[in-house]
This record gives sequence, C-alpha cells and structure tokens, in this order.
Amino acid sequence: MSGTKSPSGHFNLLYFASAATYTKKPSEFLRGPSSPRRLFDELETRYPGIKAKVLDTSALTVNLQYVDVDDEGESIINPGDEVAIIPPVSSG
Repeated sequence: MSGTKSPSGHFNLLYFASAATYTKKPSEFLRGPSSPRRLFDELETRYPGIKAKVLDTSALTVNLQYVDVDDEGESIINPGDEVAIIPPVSSG
C-alpha cells in the first residue's frame, strides 16, 4: 500500500503508465463504495475516451489483489481501499 490515507468516504485510485499519462495525474481520491464497472464508467465520464484507449486493456487491483472488472458479484471497492489501474507493460 502507498500509505496515502483516503479522505473519509473515499478510496485512493492510482494510475500507472498510460493511465497516468491519459489522466495527467498519478492518483486521485474517488467516493466509495463502488464496483469496478461503475469505476470505469465514472472514469469514462471524467476522461472521455479513456475506456477504449486505456481501461479495456488494463488490469485492476484492489488492495493489491487483481479483480475482474466484469464480475459485479464480489468486487466491491470500499472507502479506504487502494485501487490501481495497471496498463499492459510493453518491452522493446
């Protein structure tokens, strides 16, 4: 965990690689609870085009555990959680 404490009722969202480039920030706090699907919908509203250009190929972690964005059953993002969007890594 990064050690950054979220404000009450929020979770910490970390952006890596192309996600950070697209949003022009390394992290931000968002209100919880949420689900991975609702999170991606919220990010698309805030950053139009991010879903197709970044999120569709990215992994998502909640408290360092990978979660399935399409699994609405158990994947809940709670206030105080640390969430990360991890785009695929390319090597050259």
